[in-house]
Amino acid sequence: MSSDSFASLVSQVWLGQMPFPDLVQAASELGEQGSLPLAAVLYQTWLQRTTSPYSHAVEFNMGAALATLGDLAGSEAAYRRAIALSPTFTHPRLNLGLTLERQGRIDEAISEWRWIADNGPRDEANRSVVVYALNHLGRVYETRKLFHDAIDVLTQSLMIDPQQPDVLHHWVFERQKVCVWPVLQELPGVSVQAMFDATSALAMLSVTDDPVVQLQTARRYVQEKLAKDLPALSQRSTYGHRKIRIGYASSDFSLHPVSMLTVQLFELHNRDLCEVYGYCWSPEDGSALRQRVKSAMDQFHRIDQLSDEQAARLIRSHEIDVLIDLQGQTAGARPNLLGYRPAPIQMTYLGLPATTGFPFIDYVIADTFLIPPELVAAYSEKPLYMPHIYQASDQKRVSGTAPTRASCGLPEQGFVFCSFNNNYKYTPAVFERWCNILRRVPGSVLWLLADNPWAEKNLRAEAERRGIDAARLVFAPRASPEQYLARYLTADLFLDTYPFNAGTTANDCLWMGCPLLTLTGRAFASRMAGAMLVAAGLSNMITHNLDDYEEAAVRLALDPQSTLDIRQHLAGVRASGALFDTPQFVRDLDERLVQLVRDLPASARSE
Repeated sequence: MSSDSFASLVSQVWLGQMPFPDLVQAASELGEQGSLPLAAVLYQTWLQRTTSPYSHAVEFNMGAALATLGDLAGSEAAYRRAIALSPTFTHPRLNLGLTLERQGRIDEAISEWRWIADNGPRDEANRSVVVYALNHLGRVYETRKLFHDAIDVLTQSLMIDPQQPDVLHHWVFERQKVCVWPVLQELPGVSVQAMFDATSALAMLSVTDDPVVQLQTARRYVQEKLAKDLPALSQRSTYGHRKIRIGYASSDFSLHPVSMLTVQLFELHNRDLCEVYGYCWSPEDGSALRQRVKSAMDQFHRIDQLSDEQAARLIRSHEIDVLIDLQGQTAGARPNLLGYRPAPIQMTYLGLPATTGFPFIDYVIADTFLIPPELVAAYSEKPLYMPHIYQASDQKRVSGTAPTRASCGLPEQGFVFCSFNNNYKYTPAVFERWCNILRRVPGSVLWLLADNPWAEKNLRAEAERRGIDAARLVFAPRASPEQYLARYLTADLFLDTYPFNAGTTANDCLWMGCPLLTLTGRAFASRMAGAMLVAAGLSNMITHNLDDYEEAAVRLALDPQSTLDIRQHLAGVRASGALFDTPQFVRDLDERLVQLVRDLPASARSE
């Protein structure tokens, strides 16, 4: 729009001669032309010079324009004026909540959305606003780990509009976290099949161990959510560096299980062969582990302020030969960054214990137990097989001293079963067997992770429903890594979950010498603990059906010497076994990565 045309518009507004519909159209055209500041000026002038029953709508539009321009204080003021002019106008309350959230004023944002949920009209004009408010509440409650509240508002949202697959997948995962069983339970207008179809790749790991279903789930996400036809920034060719360049990308370079497993891997890469780059959008949590990760990198780059394309171009400019994504389809993932293919070789590791379904990921780091050759077709990636174990370990982790039973709320006598996996891995089928085991081993207790109060309450109720005194479930609050590791010195036997096995937790358990019993299935997530037991020379601790799992647990508990023998065996594994031999793991990985890069054809250097 020319300056003369804009001046003409302002003149009309100044004289009070522009009707409301014309104002909206003119401002909309300015926004489409990239002149949003001028649209804001037009709104502001109109409000100063015009008396109209539509002033509340103009204040709302101005608030939206200012929010887009980054003027959060001005946006907030405009939304509040719109509400003052029309207290039942729900749209500015919805957007005011978002503006407050962007300012870090979460409680105030919740109040605005809560008002809409409790008071907003549910007629056709306001129905979608109420749904959005409920969904924002669910999102924030989930972030704050208020899982019960999240389920409540998401249920309300689905009752208004059942056709919301994104809401459904959060609803399913929240129910898993609080151990509401059955997790998939029909709602009006929402079938169990619809819930299954909407379940995320991560939540699906606790639903089925069918790797084909997991592949279908991953590919559905790719089809529905990811950008298509992004330009590839690299070619399948080598840059010809003397040392290969390995990049790791993650939002978990902090006090997180992924970093707990990988930090020594970063440290031990052979610098005669490799240069190691970190690409980070993780929180600055101030932890010693985060500092150790950063120190282990030859170059460390924060990319949280960069768009996916900008981050991809940065990685490309560094001529990274192998980019290793530590996210998969998990919270914080940036798959579109990888979709630009900033490196000629891209692989996935640890973040999602399943296939990613990403067409731009070439390899997954695995071993032949984790992904048997006969099941490779159920993975979109090609396995990069390690000779001993797929999982890296940190030999430098330290534990505290063994806590007393009394300090943990455990009885002084009796066998202590434990399962410190996240509560969303607990399933009714396995919990049924845990109760059977407690019934058959007099005086025994089951020591679980106190992940959230709703799960604790529901699990106690499930135990009593099965005739087990709820007091035989003991819940351990989250603790520092040192205190958490020390608990394995007090437990007698770890009972693994299924179909989503322990991963980092199994590694910690075996490192501390605590016997672990697993139930192995067909998918990646249901074979993690088994892979570690094979590497530890304890294949006899792997079961393949629920009956054998229950029988083995009872047999071990009634023969205390057997678990002591396993502890002694694991002490030898820790000292010299393949499972925790991180230097050998890194040598094996370096060898494979160097060979992959050498096998690429030569390319022209970057400009």
